[in-house]
This record gives sequence, C-alpha cells and structure tokens, in this order.
Amino acid sequence: MPNHHFLRFYQQLLDRPHQESSNVSLNRRTLDEINSTSRVRFNFQVNKAKYVFNTMAESRAFPNVRSYNIMINGFCKSKKIDDALNLFEAMHHKNLVPDKVTYNTLIDGLGKSRRILCALELLEKMHDRGQPANIVTYNSLLDALFNIKQHDKALMLFNQMKESGIVPDIYTHTILIDGLCKSGRLKNAKEIFQDLSIKGCSPNVRTYNIMIHGLRKEGLFEEALALLSEMEDNGCLPDAVTFETLILSLFEKDENDIAKKLLREMIVRGLLNG
Repeated sequence: MPNHHFLRFYQQLLDRPHQESSNVSLNRRTLDEINSTSRVRFNFQVNKAKYVFNTMAESRAFPNVRSYNIMINGFCKSKKIDDALNLFEAMHHKNLVPDKVTYNTLIDGLGKSRRILCALELLEKMHDRGQPANIVTYNSLLDALFNIKQHDKALMLFNQMKESGIVPDIYTHTILIDGLCKSGRLKNAKEIFQDLSIKGCSPNVRTYNIMIHGLRKEGLFEEALALLSEMEDNGCLPDAVTFETLILSLFEKDENDIAKKLLREMIVRGLLNG
C-alpha cells in the first residue's frame, strides 16, 4: 500500500495540473533511506542467525538440512551469495544431502545476482544428483534470464520446461508477459495474456498490472483502461500499482479530471492514505 510519500506526490500533481508529471518527482532520498534502514535491519538479523548457527555444534545441536536452508536463504536475501555457496559446499562435507529447497533457493539467489551461468550449472547438478527441477526452479531461471535481457534463451528454457512435462503456472506466464513487454514484444505478450483463460489460468493482479503498464508504455492507454474494467469483471481487484500506472498516464495526457476521479477512487478503496 502506498505511504505518505506517494500521497504527497499525487497531491503535488493535483495542485499543479498544468505541470508535466515528469517534472514532479518523489522524494527519492527519503525512500532510499527507508530501504537502506530495512536492509541494515535484515543484515543484522542474518548475522544473529549466523552466530546461532555457528554455535549449534558447541551445544551438540548439529545443523540439519533445514538449518542450512534457512541460512542459505538468509545469505541469498542479503546478497551474500558466496557465503550461501560456501554453506552449500559445507553440506556435502558433512554428508548432508541438499534438497529441492536448497537448490531452488540458491538458483533464485544466483539469478537475482545476475550469476546466471552458475545458476544454470546448478540446474544440471540438480538433475545429476536426483533432484529434478520443478516449476519454482524454472520460474526463477526465466525471471533471471529476462532480467539480463536474454529473451531468446528464456523462451528456449520455457520450451524445455514444457518438454520435460512441467505445466506453466500463472507465475510462469506473468514472468513471460513481463519479459516480453520489457523487450518491446507487446504483441507476443498480449497473445500469451489472451490465451490464459483458454489454458484455465486466471491472471492475478500482478499479471494485469504488468499488461496495463506494457500497454501504457506503448501509448495504448484506452486498452489499458479497458483492462482495468476487465480485471474487476473477472473478480480481480486492482491494487495501488494498478491505479498509479493509470493515473501517471492520465497526467501525462493532461487528462486531470479523470486522474482526480481515479485518485479519489484509490482513497475510497483505502489504497492511499496519509
């Protein structure tokens, strides 16, 4: 849910209806400070967990696979990938067999750190060690490949996934739609989006938001606005991101009356408060 920084941002836009929205910016320094504080707190928690983990053996409470998974996840989330990989290797030395959670956590962490080659090598190790990849594994890899603009490789991996008998879920399709929109392949993204209902896969709010943003980016605002009505008709409630995307487009088009109407709708729905 947007905080008071977003509220001030929208109020600023409403107060200056003739000013281009691109000249009105959020207080990025404040938001950066909030994010920085959150990272510091999380890293502190990871360091505390690391201390407990390292002292477990001294109290004869030896770490098991789940203990390692928790630490590997913490290291990945705090972007300490090398520490996570070292723990992964330590598991083998202690005759602990990594499970699917271990592999998926590491692959996701490697992908988010743009170490895609290492992630793909780990995918091969999974198969070699009797831990076949599942939908979670492939979703992480697809997301990583699209993020580094390896669109064709991502689509090849998607086909490989289907050939292996894994059925794509809504998260898979959302990753595909997002990647295609960002790579300028809106037509392909629309085709996948339109096929979802045929495949019995209902779009979630993130899927709609990505599609709305993709349409807005290509200047197809009327289609984006129509999608807002469609998602509500299908029982998917728009969130703050949905409204923010449309409101920004309206201000850019100097259609301030409709923007104000959507802004009031946000407030009525409790999606924007001070």
